[in-house]
Amino acid sequence: MQIDIKAKEVKPVRQTYSHLARRFGEDRPATRYQEAVLDIQAVYNFHYRPTWQPDKELYDPTRTAITMEDWYSFLDPRQYYYGTYTMARAKQQASADQNFKFVEKRGLLDTLPEGARSQILDLVVPLRHYEWGANMNNYQICAMGYGAAITSAAALHGGDRLGNAQYITRIALALSGNDPEVVEKGLADWTGAEMWQGLRKVVEDSLVVEDWFELFVAQNLVMDGFVHPLFFGELEQRLSDSGATTYAMLTEFIVDWFGESSRWVDSQIATAISESEENAALVSGWFDKWYPEVEKAVAPLARAAFGDGDEVLAAIGGALKSRAAGTGVTV
Repeated sequence: MQIDIKAKEVKPVRQTYSHLARRFGEDRPATRYQEAVLDIQAVYNFHYRPTWQPDKELYDPTRTAITMEDWYSFLDPRQYYYGTYTMARAKQQASADQNFKFVEKRGLLDTLPEGARSQILDLVVPLRHYEWGANMNNYQICAMGYGAAITSAAALHGGDRLGNAQYITRIALALSGNDPEVVEKGLADWTGAEMWQGLRKVVEDSLVVEDWFELFVAQNLVMDGFVHPLFFGELEQRLSDSGATTYAMLTEFIVDWFGESSRWVDSQIATAISESEENAALVSGWFDKWYPEVEKAVAPLARAAFGDGDEVLAAIGGALKSRAAGTGVTV
C-alpha cells in the first residue's frame, strides 16, 4: 500500500502585534527584540500627575532637554531584551564562577606578590561603592527616561553594575580568606580616605542630576570612561606585569562587560547627536561639563596607583575624547 504524505502550509492571519504593524506594516514579521522594546511606552490615560512633579506626566519626554522625533531610535546594537540578556549573562557568570573555582582550588592567590595584593585591596575594593552609584544612576535613567528602547536597556545596565560590585566583593573576600574586614575597610576608605573623596563627590553629585540624558552622559560615558580603563585596564596591566596575572582571571567579567556595554553607550550618544544640532550642542556641553570634574576626581587615584600618574591619566583622557568624538561629541 502506498501512502502519500503531503504538507499543507498554514499562513498566519497576522504577522505581528498591532503596535508593530502600525510601525512596519501588516506583512512584516518583527524580531523578538522589536516585540520586546518598540512602542510599549505608556502614552495615554494616565490617572494622575506625579505629586512630586505636577508639571509633568507620569511618563514625560520633557524630563530631558534633548528632543527626539522618535524615542524608539535608541536601539541597542546588542539587541538585548530580558531573554537574550539573561542567557548572555548566565554564560558569562558560569565562566566567571569557573575562574574563581580554579583560582581558589589551585591556591593561585597565595602566589600574588604582597604589593599587588595591597594595591588591589586599597584601589579596587572601594569601587564597590562607585558601582553602587552607577547602579542607582542607571535605574534613575530607567525611571525618568522615555521610550522602552533606552529605559529597558538602562535597567539591564543597572543590574550589571550591581553584578560588578558583587564581583569586586568576591575578589576582596578571596584575597583575604573571607575576612569581612576588607569589605569594611573598603567602605571606610570610600567615605574617609582623602584620595577617594573627589570620585565620591562626583558620584554623589550625579545622584541629584535631574536631566536623565545628562546623567547618561555623565555616568555611562564620562565617569565610566575614566574609571574602568584606569582600574581594569592600566592598573590591571601593571599588576600583571608585576606577577599578579592570576588577578586578571577574576576580573574577566568586568573587563568584557565594559567593552560590550560601551557599544551600547556610544550608540545611544550618537543617536541623540545625529537627531539635531540642538541635541549635539547639549550633549557636547554635558561632556565638557563633566570631563574636567571626573578627570580631577580620579587624578589622586592615578597618582596612588602609578606614582606620578599624569601620563597614564592623559592617555586615558585622550582615548575617552577620541571615543566621544567618534559618536559626534564636539571635544
